[in-house]
Amino acid sequence: MFESLSDKLKKTLKNLRGQGKLTPEHVDAALREIRMALLEADVNYKVAKDFVESVRAKAEGQEVWQGLNPHEQVVKIVYDELVSLMGGTSSRLVFTKQIPNVVMIVGLQGSGKTTSTGKISRWLRDNQERKPLLVSVDVYRPAAREQLRVVGGAVGVPVFENRETSDPMTLVRGAMKHAQDLGFDTLMIDTAGRLHIDDELMVELEQIKAETKPIEVLFVADAMTGQDAVRSAEVFHERVGITGVVLTKMDGDARGGAALSIKQVIGQPVKFVGVGEKYDAIEPFYPDRIAQRILGMGDVLTLIEEVQGKIDEQEAQAQLMKMTRNQFTLEDFRHQLGQFKKLGSMSKLMKMLPEQMTGGLSLSDEQSAEVDFQMRRTEAIIDSMTKSERNDHKIIDASRKTRIAHGSGTSISEVNQLLRQYEQMRKMMAQMNKGGLLGGLGRKMMGGLAGGLGGMLGGGGMPGMGGLGGMLGSGMDDDGPETPTSRSIKKKKRHKKRK
Repeated sequence: MFESLSDKLKKTLKNLRGQGKLTPEHVDAALREIRMALLEADVNYKVAKDFVESVRAKAEGQEVWQGLNPHEQVVKIVYDELVSLMGGTSSRLVFTKQIPNVVMIVGLQGSGKTTSTGKISRWLRDNQERKPLLVSVDVYRPAAREQLRVVGGAVGVPVFENRETSDPMTLVRGAMKHAQDLGFDTLMIDTAGRLHIDDELMVELEQIKAETKPIEVLFVADAMTGQDAVRSAEVFHERVGITGVVLTKMDGDARGGAALSIKQVIGQPVKFVGVGEKYDAIEPFYPDRIAQRILGMGDVLTLIEEVQGKIDEQEAQAQLMKMTRNQFTLEDFRHQLGQFKKLGSMSKLMKMLPEQMTGGLSLSDEQSAEVDFQMRRTEAIIDSMTKSERNDHKIIDASRKTRIAHGSGTSISEVNQLLRQYEQMRKMMAQMNKGGLLGGLGRKMMGGLAGGLGGMLGGGGMPGMGGLGGMLGSGMDDDGPETPTSRSIKKKKRHKKRK
């Protein structure tokens, strides 16, 4: 997401490098490019204009900070303004002691309300220790209630049903009582949508809101519709009073105009973004992390959370210990491949790393698909080995290589290549361990996993991947990823110490 805007902003800001002091001419040239980048990203015109003027006011004529060059100064200003533009801080759902707390999900038909209802309920259960109950009051669209029942089953969240009525208010009242009787602390109401906004829909939503007194009214919109999503949100907010926005299909939106505009236009924050079709593909919206992604600073915190949520830390620690003792086998690597695939595509992971850690490397869809192919090929080769061969690769002689190649549908040269890369990876990890590169948070969570995968696939023609484990192990400090703000603060502290 934000790929188009990100590329243009990074190019514009890089052009400021080498300037001794910011001048009005430098600022004007950069701001013209920034404004065009925002408009091309489908950002609301007034929002883009206000953003540019705010940056100008803070940048023009400002003295260069001690220890901070003009390029970094402008990057910091743009970063701070992007964070402010998108809401400043992440907005979690805040619950009360009332049973149940009601969350209304509203939006136009086809925006992804039902799927988002299931995704959010699963996220609340797993991350905020809530006990949600789902109910659909969409009595108009064929099979709408059946769809929510299927979604509820997929995410493991109960769904209230009453097949004897098609009255939305009766369904709501029944669900409220059911939640109270059985101790469900959160009631997620999947409301009806329309292909376009009409008064009948709004009246029904107003009635449901008056009856249930929800703590949250979340408007679901397709991020790829851009300013149409913002305009729809405005109308819903005027009639119903929404408290937050859920943007779906953010993974397919290269522009990001809706995410950048909606807070400034309607005054309500984006709270969740959908980033894929799977039911766990939803993330809280963090303005600071999104701004870091846009400006090429990565999003290491989200990556760490992904790892913590999907990879068993004890297993990772145990495998890392094997690596430090040079006991890491092909059987262990086979297990790592399965763990790594849980995190998503390699291109997604690369985008979460700061540019200084990746050397500016990014993967196209074709390159990412090639990585996936190599992973499957590697799995097939290892799967064709016996357990003794996986635990001791040195016993694999010519006849065994022939059998492994036939069993995996590959060639003997590919088997040889895998074994050579495996040896190289073992040497690389031994050197990294001697040099202390497997320390810190990366050692705990990602050093072994990414290092092993990077070493194996890096030698297969994907530049930069061989060092991924080392970068993750050594490129983070205990305070998380650097931003222009944190970097400038650290430089100021060092300057004061020298004084």
